[in-house]
Amino acid sequence: MHFLRALLCGLSLWLLAPFCMAQTPDAPASEEIQTPAMPGKGQSMVQVEKKFGTPKEKQQPVGNPPITRWVYPGYTVYFENSHVIHSVVDKKRSTT
Repeated sequence: MHFLRALLCGLSLWLLAPFCMAQTPDAPASEEIQTPAMPGKGQSMVQVEKKFGTPKEKQQPVGNPPITRWVYPGYTVYFENSHVIHSVVDKKRSTT
């Protein structure tokens, strides 16, 4: 009796397995997110401005160590003292 029950359970699982698999839809190539070229970690403010131009907005340094934020179209660059610590793509750009 236990053998028959185990056999039926195993057979049921085997038959239902294809219906239980998760699928992840692939995004069409036309919807791929394009990340802009951004400054790399460690670059100086002078290097960033020379390569990427003048930002739309320069925030004043805040805190200790001083963290400065430069806003470019599509991304923001964060500096500690005068060197890049992060470059971040704008959220609104990453969802479109």
